[in-house]
Amino acid sequence: MAYYVGVDLGATNLRAAVGDDRANIVARAETATPRTSGIAITEAVLGVAREACARAGIDPADVTAAGVASIGPLDLAEGAIDSPANITDIGRVPLVGPLSELLDTDEVHLHNDTVAGVIGERFNSDRNPDDMAYVTISSGLGAGVCVDGHVLSGWDGNAGEVGHMVVDPDGAMSCGCGRDGHWEAYCSGNNIPEYAKHLARTEAADVATDLSLDDPDFSAVDVFEMHGSDPLADYVIDRVADWNVIGFTNLANAYAPLVVRVGGAVALNNPDLVLDPVREHLEETTFVNVPDVRLTEMGDDVVLRGALASAITGGTGDRTA
Repeated sequence: MAYYVGVDLGATNLRAAVGDDRANIVARAETATPRTSGIAITEAVLGVAREACARAGIDPADVTAAGVASIGPLDLAEGAIDSPANITDIGRVPLVGPLSELLDTDEVHLHNDTVAGVIGERFNSDRNPDDMAYVTISSGLGAGVCVDGHVLSGWDGNAGEVGHMVVDPDGAMSCGCGRDGHWEAYCSGNNIPEYAKHLARTEAADVATDLSLDDPDFSAVDVFEMHGSDPLADYVIDRVADWNVIGFTNLANAYAPLVVRVGGAVALNNPDLVLDPVREHLEETTFVNVPDVRLTEMGDDVVLRGALASAITGGTGDRTA
């Protein structure tokens, strides 16, 4: 039996899995993503890959191919991440070369994590859809897009960075990348707490709240948990919904997907509050066809399964490859 390795490298968590040629996961390993240096992240990637292989009872050198789904921005020519937006002061993170050495294979395919998400959706779909997108709303925000059966990665691997589309030309909020007005700056898990604080100081200054805005552990989870019982939390969620409608509208108008699947912790844990407003308003705001917007059915595993599917199909996700 052939074995494949998939790696899902996020800003918060790092996971690896060993799977068979149908992308069934037979073993996995995970850890928190280091935030100290690029080399520490590389070593952690190698560590979870080794651990997943050990749990599968195979030698890493017996792996046929690997797929890596990673936060960006990517440098495909070097097989590395180049200064990830949501982990500060990290610099370059080598991935393809070290994994190729560990697994003794040149077949290591690197993708943006959301591109891996759309590969996973296509590979595991009954119909292998030709025009679709996968959107993640998690620590960061991005999309993978397939048009006319071609998964778009871009010359450097950074196509689909829709989280860095400008939705607010006034740029009230700064993104993790350091630039202003990006979709991610308002709607990602990392930035919703900062947006709540901003609104409490500005347009919602007179809105009552029991949110612990000054608590260093204040998070997006707190905002969503207080929805329905706290006026400021309600206001923040409504404003986040407005920005999400703009973001999904731009995605639909740019790529005309028939299907949009959505994952990431923010969406998976709060589907009604995140997706219902989008579905309610897209028909009013979209010029082209209105896509079918739903949660991914693969939950937290969609990107990891996409990395495995990439390894199996030579980076395409097309089951006919």
